[in-house]
Amino acid sequence: FMLTAITGINWGDEGKGRMVDLLCRDYDIVARYQGGDNAGHTVKNECGKFVLNLVPSGILHPSIVCVMGGGMVIDPEHLEKEIADLREQGVKITPDNLKISDRATITMPFHVEQDGLEEARLAKTGAQFGSTKRGIAYTYGDKYMKKTLRMGDLVHMDAGVRKRLETLVESKNLTMVNIYNQKPVSVDDMWNWCKHFQEVFGAYICDVGQYLADADDAGKKIMFEAQLGALRDIDYGIYPYTTSSNTIGAYAPIGAGIPGRKLNKSIGIMKAYSSCVGDGPFTTELAMTEEEKHLLREAGHEYGAATGRPRRVGPFDEAAVQRHRHMGLLDCNGDVNADAVNFLAHLCAGLFFDALCDSYVEMQTVSRICQAFCKSENVEAQRVVLMICSEYDEMNHPVPEAIWWISGSKLLVPPFIEGFLSYLREYLKELEVM
Repeated sequence: FMLTAITGINWGDEGKGRMVDLLCRDYDIVARYQGGDNAGHTVKNECGKFVLNLVPSGILHPSIVCVMGGGMVIDPEHLEKEIADLREQGVKITPDNLKISDRATITMPFHVEQDGLEEARLAKTGAQFGSTKRGIAYTYGDKYMKKTLRMGDLVHMDAGVRKRLETLVESKNLTMVNIYNQKPVSVDDMWNWCKHFQEVFGAYICDVGQYLADADDAGKKIMFEAQLGALRDIDYGIYPYTTSSNTIGAYAPIGAGIPGRKLNKSIGIMKAYSSCVGDGPFTTELAMTEEEKHLLREAGHEYGAATGRPRRVGPFDEAAVQRHRHMGLLDCNGDVNADAVNFLAHLCAGLFFDALCDSYVEMQTVSRICQAFCKSENVEAQRVVLMICSEYDEMNHPVPEAIWWISGSKLLVPPFIEGFLSYLREYLKELEVM
């Protein structure tokens, strides 16, 4: 499969970055196609723990080229720090293995400032959206009003770019000064800011659309990495409590830079329970007490990788999965049936469920994923297990221990876990997801 998308089925935080890291070793290129540094992809592997906001998760593999597509919004200041942090952890990043689209939109400092100011204003009446306050919505908004710069402008900072910067700063100051009572944005400061990042990223910026097209023509395998989940899609999510870009897999070739190409395969990632960050409808949390939600949150380490905010949690949401299925997100070109779901459980500080939707994963890959997840045999979430699986008769007694075993190519799991996973598999079969 030459063109594969890894997308989130629910609200985000499904473990997409982890799955990209595990599966991309069979690919040549990993491309992010939307979003900005509001993403928080946490990857744990043999090299350590990495938190990625802008850089694609494939960067941890030296043989893979990572692409930041034109559908992204990029804060160069954040990207500079993120790359520096990764280098300190031993990750090699050069223009040879990281390519930035000249069409990607720049998140300017005033976008970040405006995001925080507006969220604070809305919070006074309880109307806030739960923004990450990283300027994402305001960058996308200005993009569609044609009042932004793109990464390609950093390569050719001539009089024309200066004139455009003056025009957009003048427009932005009407808002910053007259609505938010802030000091006016300085054109000179913004020009110097851009000049700095011209020096930092000039060699990384290129026509990634041509690069990806040439790679596809040459038979290279390309993986597209999404940020957030389908329910946060600007068009098909729980609007207005969404992100500001298209998160669904169908948008992957467009946002990456090759709109004329079609996906060969789409892999949806989900958990066997629900979690989300931000405001908006999340009815599944009403099924649990505050104490139960706290236990589940702690067991699953449910805190945002980008912001550190505690995530809202709840039981498995069948309606959310149905929504994903109705959007056809796991069958992008008619040639690929929706992928089967192999539910995997892992134990770390407590019990935490992840799901890999992939009918083509061989047992060796499944075993590798389990080995990566099963670092500990300590169980600190027995009540969480019982709460999640309470509808099963065999689970109405205390569970003294819950441990995954891996024996050759055969996976052995405790009966109460297998019962819950079987229920989910049967449910998804009814939806024709499997």
